[in-house]
This record gives sequence, structure tokens and C-alpha cells, in this order.
Amino acid sequence: MLIAQISDMHVKPPGELLYKRIDTAGFLERAVAHVMALDPRPDVVLATGDLVDGGKPEEYVLLRRLLAPLAMPVYLIPGNHDAREAMREVFPDHAYLPRNGFLQYAIEGLPVRLIALDTLVPGKGHGALCEERLGWLEARLGESDRPTVLFMHHPPFDCGIDAFDDMKLNQGGDRLAAIVRRHGNVERVMCGHVHRPIQVRWAGSVASIAPSTAHQATLDLRPGVGFSMTMEPPGLALHQWLPGTGLVTHVSYIGDYEPVRRR
Repeated sequence: MLIAQISDMHVKPPGELLYKRIDTAGFLERAVAHVMALDPRPDVVLATGDLVDGGKPEEYVLLRRLLAPLAMPVYLIPGNHDAREAMREVFPDHAYLPRNGFLQYAIEGLPVRLIALDTLVPGKGHGALCEERLGWLEARLGESDRPTVLFMHHPPFDCGIDAFDDMKLNQGGDRLAAIVRRHGNVERVMCGHVHRPIQVRWAGSVASIAPSTAHQATLDLRPGVGFSMTMEPPGLALHQWLPGTGLVTHVSYIGDYEPVRRR
């Protein structure tokens, strides 16, 4: 099984640029073409939040059009820039999305079970998992001991970039870690939000962050440095389930790069 994880697309309304310079829609269009050109082709695509930039219906309409060429199932979760009701309105055929409440769900029938967590706090940059959301997760994990992936927007760990560590999963992280420790079948906790490829050993499992399909966070590990972005190459994460090995993750950079051939 091959999972493509795209994240932090920040799609703006048609014709608008992010920060007046970044064509996030154009970047996503290239990312979708990249996914479709992969061989082998991914079985599913997980989109881990900040799907659009302002949570506006017109942004989701454009997002839907940009994602339409993907031939495999696409599973969406919200980030802090998203809006639950607008997502439901524009993606009514995504039957896995609950019709009310938090956008959490489990996907069965694959070699790896997929569980989506909704960390959105409307109007805030940080994330949270309240008692209701965590109780739902504990119930789902109690249903099966099959290999499982959790995917969510906000990382539950510090990454060393202060601006993002201030906006991580600021509520419920300790209980989430305790839940994951009790369930050794959680193979990975996949996140977005930070716009960089990052991995860490966490709660007896592995947590990872995917790069953005557009712009990346500046890699500056000095304390107290403010928020900034850079135009490093766009990318996505590819997670391959290998029986006998487990989940193996690669970063696939999006763009035309000249191959190097041995003579």
C-alpha cells in the first residue's frame, strides 16, 4: 500500500496570490500531476490540513477542481486555516466526512487502518484535542489491533522552530500521547502545519510532518526567531506499507530535476 500525503496547500480564491507572490493553486495543480505520474501510483491521498487559506467557500470550490484529476480516494482533514462547514458544503460527496460536529473518521478495508483527527480551533493558530475528540479516538483504537495510521494537522511535539512550537497541538497532547502508548499498533502519526519534512520518535511510535505543496517554513532553529517562509522546493510525503518492515516514508520533491546517470 502506498499513501501520498499532501499538506498545507493554502489555496486562495481564484486569481489571488498568497503573500501577493505565491501561486498556491498553481503549485497544487503541479502536485496533483506529480501524484498521478508516480509509478507505482499511490492507493490513497491524505490531505493534512490548511487546504485553503481563508476557509472561504470559493476557495474550496477551486480546491475541489484542482483535486479532481486524482484517480484514487482523497481524504481531507481541516487545519487552522480551514472551516468545517464550508468543507462539508463543497465536498458533500465525501461520505466519510461527518455531517455535523468534528471532522473525525476512520477508513477501513485497507492494509493499514486510517484514523483522521480534527485539531481545528476556529480563529486560532494552535490546535486542540478536547475530551470528546480524544474519547472518540480511544473508542476507535479499541475496536481493532490492526496496523493504524493517525493523521492530523497540528503536530503534538516541538520541532525546534519557535514560531511553530507556539502553534502546535497546545491542548490534549499529553493524553493523546498516553493513548498512543497504550496502542502499539499505531504505526505513525502524520501531521502538517510546519511546512517542512520532520520526523521524531514520539509516544512509542513515530510522528512525522509533511512538507507543503507550495512554500516551506524557514529552517531556523535559533530561539526567539519570528515566523518566516522560504521558497524551497515543494514536496509531498510518500508512506509505503511493506509487510515485514512496516511503514517506510520518503519525501518526493515536486519539479523537474535532471537525472544523474552513471557513464
